[in-house]
Amino acid sequence: MTGTPLGTSGTPGSPLRVGLIGYGLAGSVFHAPLIAATEGLALDTVVTSNPERQQQARAEFPDVRLAAGPDELFDRAGELDLIVVASPNKTHVPLATAALEAGLPVVVDKPVAGTAAEARELAALAEERGLLLSVFQNRRWDNDFLTLRKLLAEGELGDVWRFESRFERWRPKPKGGWRESGDPAEIGGLLYDLGSHVVDQALVLFGPAAAVYAESDIRRPGAETDDDTFIAITHTNGVRSHLYVSATTAQLGPRFRALGSAAGYVKYGLDPQEAALREGHRPGPGWGVEPESLWGRVGSGESPVTGGGRPEPTLPGDYPAYYAAVAKALLEGTPNPVTALEAAAALDVLEAARRSAREKVTVTL
Repeated sequence: MTGTPLGTSGTPGSPLRVGLIGYGLAGSVFHAPLIAATEGLALDTVVTSNPERQQQARAEFPDVRLAAGPDELFDRAGELDLIVVASPNKTHVPLATAALEAGLPVVVDKPVAGTAAEARELAALAEERGLLLSVFQNRRWDNDFLTLRKLLAEGELGDVWRFESRFERWRPKPKGGWRESGDPAEIGGLLYDLGSHVVDQALVLFGPAAAVYAESDIRRPGAETDDDTFIAITHTNGVRSHLYVSATTAQLGPRFRALGSAAGYVKYGLDPQEAALREGHRPGPGWGVEPESLWGRVGSGESPVTGGGRPEPTLPGDYPAYYAAVAKALLEGTPNPVTALEAAAALDVLEAARRSAREKVTVTL
């Protein structure tokens, strides 16, 4: 965002009014609950044409207004302060563009676009209009990621040589839907879905990518797009990141394994926040805390499975921090928590990975 802090369209001191486009998985599980839990934000309108989802939104947020299409939001742009785009991937660019052209700041779920060029065009439009454009990369606030960042900042691992990150699942039968569609227009597949998370995390931790190599497969009968993908990044500082995203992993590996000159950090299991949100829990005391039995381990010379290393307390996960930072950016002019240019850098890697897998080459960035 450029320029001065944005005020609300309502009375002074009133919360920023948010229009949420989409009430599927992203909208109902992640965005709506986190918006509602954020001081300074109010969920004003939910856009969905699905009658069941309209009922769900009304049941969960009795005061929310409903709209069947996004044009209804843009027609009353003066009554809103922020648009959140949580609709299918192929709609992200046109809806974010329309919101910015209507004079509204925007949060867009990942991936912000299908290409890095489109992401940079959106960033330029937001800059031109002096509006915030932020990308929902919530897994920067995962418990394991926050813990690893702390270990790196404290120098616990020494010089990191290799970083392994796995976002693996066991789903031997495709679920269908646009996320598993083979139509390129849908921007489906795990490379752009879970890959958006693991690549973003690697770039935040270890900086820009210099080269990318990838292997991408369609394993499951009836699957139309990649469901088992490996990405290797050589960062400009020499760190190598090995990233795995898969729906076909019968035995799950560690979520993180970071190996350095002094020690390594190994962490199993997913951050608990998504599961808690899916179960209807909402942020409050004890949010994002995991039991000691799931803590990772820091050490050298022995496997954590056989007791090597010391337990490392996992910091609480903190998805609410993302929208708190968005609200503060709009009200006080503080930095955007995730910029579209950062998302474009991750898309550079995803595009390079897709080319690498297709052409069986290493791509230099």
